[in-house]
Amino acid sequence: MIRLVFKELWGRKRRMAGSLVAVFLGVTFLTGTLVLGDTLAGSIDGYYANAYGKTDVSVRNSTKVSDQPWGSRGQIDASVLGKVRQVDGVAKAEPVIEGSGQLLTKDGTTIQTRGPRTAGNWITDPKLNPYRLAQGRAPRAPDEVVINKMFADEGGLSVGDRTAVLTPERIPVTVVGISMFGDEEAFGETSFTAFTLEGAREHIAKTPDRISGVSISADDGAGPDEVASRVQNVLPAGTEAVTNEAQVEEGMSEVESGFLTIFRTVLGAFGAVALLVAAFSIHNTFAITMAQRTRESALLRALGAGRRQVIAIVGFEALVIGGAATLAGLAGGMGFAELLRQLFTQFRIGIAMEGLTVSATTLLIAVPVGLLVTLVAALGPAVKASRVAPLAALREVAAEAPRTSDTRVIVGGVLAAVSVGAVAFGATAEQMMLAGAGALLGVVAMVVLGPAAARPVAAIVGGAAARLRGVPGALARDNASRSPQRTAGAATALMIGVGVVTLMTVFIGSLGASLENSVAGSFKGPIVVNAGSNETGGISTRYVQDAAKLPQVSQIAGVGSGSLRVDGAPSTVSVADPPALNRVLDLDVTQGSLSDAGTFAVSESVADENGWRTGSQVGVTFADGASQRLTVGAVYGNTDMTGDYLVPRTVWDSHTRQSLDNRAFVELRPGESSAAAARALTELGKPYGAPEVQTRDDFVAAQTEEQQGFITVVYGMLILAVVIALLGITNTLSLAVHERTRELGLLRAVGATRPQVRSMVRWESVIVALFGTVGGIGLGLFLGWGLGGALGNPFAPPVVQLAAIAVTGAVAGALAAIRPARRAARQAILSSIAAP
Repeated sequence: MIRLVFKELWGRKRRMAGSLVAVFLGVTFLTGTLVLGDTLAGSIDGYYANAYGKTDVSVRNSTKVSDQPWGSRGQIDASVLGKVRQVDGVAKAEPVIEGSGQLLTKDGTTIQTRGPRTAGNWITDPKLNPYRLAQGRAPRAPDEVVINKMFADEGGLSVGDRTAVLTPERIPVTVVGISMFGDEEAFGETSFTAFTLEGAREHIAKTPDRISGVSISADDGAGPDEVASRVQNVLPAGTEAVTNEAQVEEGMSEVESGFLTIFRTVLGAFGAVALLVAAFSIHNTFAITMAQRTRESALLRALGAGRRQVIAIVGFEALVIGGAATLAGLAGGMGFAELLRQLFTQFRIGIAMEGLTVSATTLLIAVPVGLLVTLVAALGPAVKASRVAPLAALREVAAEAPRTSDTRVIVGGVLAAVSVGAVAFGATAEQMMLAGAGALLGVVAMVVLGPAAARPVAAIVGGAAARLRGVPGALARDNASRSPQRTAGAATALMIGVGVVTLMTVFIGSLGASLENSVAGSFKGPIVVNAGSNETGGISTRYVQDAAKLPQVSQIAGVGSGSLRVDGAPSTVSVADPPALNRVLDLDVTQGSLSDAGTFAVSESVADENGWRTGSQVGVTFADGASQRLTVGAVYGNTDMTGDYLVPRTVWDSHTRQSLDNRAFVELRPGESSAAAARALTELGKPYGAPEVQTRDDFVAAQTEEQQGFITVVYGMLILAVVIALLGITNTLSLAVHERTRELGLLRAVGATRPQVRSMVRWESVIVALFGTVGGIGLGLFLGWGLGGALGNPFAPPVVQLAAIAVTGAVAGALAAIRPARRAARQAILSSIAAP
């Protein structure tokens, strides 16, 4: 039996090649995404392992207000340092000061970075300092700084240059050194500007009485846990001592549960799409080959082979193909991972990934999945082949039933109806889980109903081919209609790939429309001063005060952001002067008022969830450890510009020494020119790091700009899934050409020319491709509407992009037919007629 399997595979090398390529690409995709996740995790682990130098124990504020790994903690009393130095087992203790510090380029603009923009003190003990000097020297005067190499290069700065740091006040400094984070140019994309201890106290802490923490090295023979316990005993309330190992584990846990989980889930989802598309291609290939081998299967049964043996033959074929393709896919996955790594590095996700990391988990996932997908895809055709009656070996048997069963139509119709209902209700009721379940059910319904829809769709689409190309077009239409299961099998793979691409396109368009509607609905002014969304970046609140004095400006309000614990939960909040904000933004206040500068406001959704209303007391804890109860003074419905919480600036500033705004919304006086006002605001912003002055439309576009790089990579990965589907169409046509060898010979014998034969095969491919493309676009549009609606986004499909997808699908269908069409046209007439 084993010899028979290998003989069959070798005798049908072209058929085997199609399945091999499909599995290879699917496993390559999956392996590449898994390896990229491993590489990113390894890089992050390396960063955190060195984040605190060779510190054994750290002292810090015990209040945690953010779930983000880079979330800052409040300052502590500087007197802690003296107490720590007296603890038995402490060899050395150095103060640490860290806060917001934005380095400027030579021309005075802020160096943009996705990571935190920080400044602090240069730790003089090399063991406790995670940075090392690469050029120059350590700072000696309060206006001297060391900057990390990545941002020295970004800002065009070198040792000896004069520039400035915003803390948020503008501090003129001289660059005296350039640092490296171990072997890296920075900690991810964190900008760190190091002053002397004196300079950091003056510019960052703003007082000699407060520090951010203490770094400790233990005596030889004293364990970190033991020293941490001793230090904890002398610390005041609200302060804690933690070992370096605990801090590293804490940081990695936060990354794993947040960013890394999302990153791996998204990549894994697209890997699953590629494998699903590959599974359809494999299934279609085996279904066609087993249908063509009906007499062969029947002959085996007539010679005494049992059903299990027939299934075993097909299963072993699938196992051989799956095993070979999986091994090749593992190697291909490494190359694909390197390509993805280069792409993500270009788009700067905030972590420099050096080299590739492969975990055992990746191999334990990729290998079984590759084999399992191939076996499952071949299972249906194998069972069908085992049911062939032995007498079928003595007569001609149709390769495929020309009619779709009524059961398939009924089951598919019920699934489609339930899917439409679930997606529609989920969209209107904004229930994402229900809409998502309906979407998955819709894909299943599409697969079930595909053969039933293939015949009428092929007739409709093929009608145009018949009118355009005459007899070859009519024959192409009839061929596609004659084998509905085969047509649907090839089209379904493409339909899934195109459907996901369309879904992403619609989602992006809807997201942009949502942002545009939210800005247009809440802000009527013409200008936004945008300093970005970086929590440790921004512009000094004094900018807004100065801008309010410009003759062109009627109203202006700045909005900042920060983290605190609200009702015990870490939360991101917006910070602003409520009356000023109310004059430029319509937040749709449903309870209370924003007329008082001390108003604490919450969104309707949060208020409903917690049972709050105006007058409710809400407990909050700030980063410095201070707790108080704030009274809800207003409840609002429009959260697009402020999120769920609005904390008054007067309250926030009493708990921070670095007050920042991320953006400012500007209303102009009647008759004032927007262009003139923008120039005045730009000129005013030069001492503040030159924040970008944007029109309202530019501001909306900027909100999605950061996602564009990642979306481009996603499109690239989805294109691979579409390529797999097109290879499936090519393979299907090649098998169909082989099956119709005698038919093609007869056509040539009765006068069909080679160009006509090529045209027939090409148009059949275009019909299948259009079936898959149009079906995928329709499915993607429906699911985009449903899932977008469940998220509260308007339905705004980008027409140009969707038209491009449709045209690309048709062109790709024609390209997929090049090789099968050429092969069909080159067959000799007499040998084709004589073929069995």
